[in-house]
Amino acid sequence: MLQISDTLSLRYQKTGDGPPLVLMHTIRTQLEYFRSLAPALAKSYTVYAIDLPGHGRSPIDPHARLDEPYFRQGVVGFIEKLNLTDITLVGESIGGALALTVAAAIPHRVKRVFAINPYDYETRYGDGIRRGNWFANFIIGSLQVPLLGAFNASLENRMILGKIMGGGYHDPRKLPADLLTEFDKVAHLPGYKRAARKVLAGWRSWSKARDQYRGITAPVTLIYGDSDWSSPNERERTRALIPHARMFTLKDTGHFSAVENPSELALIIHES
Repeated sequence: MLQISDTLSLRYQKTGDGPPLVLMHTIRTQLEYFRSLAPALAKSYTVYAIDLPGHGRSPIDPHARLDEPYFRQGVVGFIEKLNLTDITLVGESIGGALALTVAAAIPHRVKRVFAINPYDYETRYGDGIRRGNWFANFIIGSLQVPLLGAFNASLENRMILGKIMGGGYHDPRKLPADLLTEFDKVAHLPGYKRAARKVLAGWRSWSKARDQYRGITAPVTLIYGDSDWSSPNERERTRALIPHARMFTLKDTGHFSAVENPSELALIIHES
């Protein structure tokens, strides 16, 4: 655990040896999300996998907004606290958007960026997740409704979570049962479900995050699963905002590509 400020601490895991690489996970997961990708990257990098604020086993500040600026503040604070330089930033979903905004915020510390399925297309509450399937659209959409939202959030269990997250996979059978069990276990920690709703309530901040992208000076590689929630137009819009960004598409891969296709991800990162 690393203390960033009086009210913000982040759990992290450090593995490998080499130049620093910071891993930032998707919405509603945690550093264990990278349990297949991190070891592959640790062959060439010192990998720092983070539990983002309001996620995993990082302590929850009940007064925090849990929006993009707050998450960015946490990651920047983490990097500065450890005095990391020449960093490779790798993130997926909200982690992908954070990789881009953090790179814009501290360009002197960042060497390169890999933004995987960046979650920067929000047009409504929970938009990305709600594109997965009808069940996710119904459950996630209901969470914004006063009283009903809190009640439905309290009912979440392993089966419900699996159906929602399954909408982010090209092949839902590739969601590992034991990883889902870990996500469900963390969801029952005090304050977690309320925090998850607060993250979703900050949806407008992830759209506004795109305003930061033109300030990026490090080389950027955008990586999308061919079955990601984003549309081709949204992907091109993101690429157009980032000078000289490269873009790759992973075949037979959804939004959770670090679980569904970690070997191809690692190959792109190692060869770039």
